[in-house]
Amino acid sequence: MPVLPADEAIATRRSVRAFLPTPVDRDTVEALLALASRSPSGSNIQPWKVRVVAGKARERLSHAILDAIDTKGASEHKREWNYYPVHWREPYLGRRRKIGWDLYGLMGIAKGDFEATERQRRRNYEFFGAPVGLVFTLDEDMQIGSWLDLGIFIGTFMIAARGRGLDTCPQAAFADFHGVIRRELAIPESEIVICGMALGYADPDAPENRLVTERAAPAEFAAFEGFAPQ
Repeated sequence: MPVLPADEAIATRRSVRAFLPTPVDRDTVEALLALASRSPSGSNIQPWKVRVVAGKARERLSHAILDAIDTKGASEHKREWNYYPVHWREPYLGRRRKIGWDLYGLMGIAKGDFEATERQRRRNYEFFGAPVGLVFTLDEDMQIGSWLDLGIFIGTFMIAARGRGLDTCPQAAFADFHGVIRRELAIPESEIVICGMALGYADPDAPENRLVTERAAPAEFAAFEGFAPQ
C-alpha cells in the first residue's frame, strides 16, 4: 500500500462522518498502532490503552449504546470529565457554531429540525458506518501529562492512518456511555473512557464529507521573537 508524504497526510486529514463498508484488516490496524506508539510520552510511560472492535463486536457495542439511549435517554449518561469549557467565549463559541451550521447545511438539516439532528447524532454510536472502531482509555490515577500524551498518540494514529489512505473521526461522544462501554468491552472501573474513533475509507459521495473546516493562520495563535526582520 503506497504511503503519503507526512505533509500530505497532515493536510488531508479530516473528521469523516460517512464511511464505506470496505473492511480494514487486523494487521493494518496493528501496524498503525505500532507506528503511533512511537509518539512521545513523559518519561516514556506510554499511558494509552486501546480497545479495537470490528464485525460483530462493533455491532454489539453500537447496539448496546443505542439501546441505552432508547431505554433511558441520552441525558442519563454523562462522561466523567469535561471536554469543553463551562462558560463559552469567543473565538471558540463562534468556531463551534460555524462547524455545526456548515455540517448540517451540507446534510440539509435545518435549524430546529430536532428529529434529523438526533438521527445524525445517533450515527456517532455506529462509528458513522466505519468497519473499525477504537476506544481509548487511561488509568484513572494518571494526571494531565498523560492526557497530553494520549492526545499526541491519537493524533499520530490519525496521521498514520491517513498516510495509508484511510480516514478517521475522533469521537468524544463515546465518553458519555462509559458505563455501557465498560460492560461490553470488559473495561475496569479503574480506567477512564476518553473517546472513541471511527476508522475506515471515506464515502466519497456522502455530502457531509464535503465539509472543509477553516483554520486560523499562525499569526492568530503564535508569537515570534528573535527572528530576523522579514
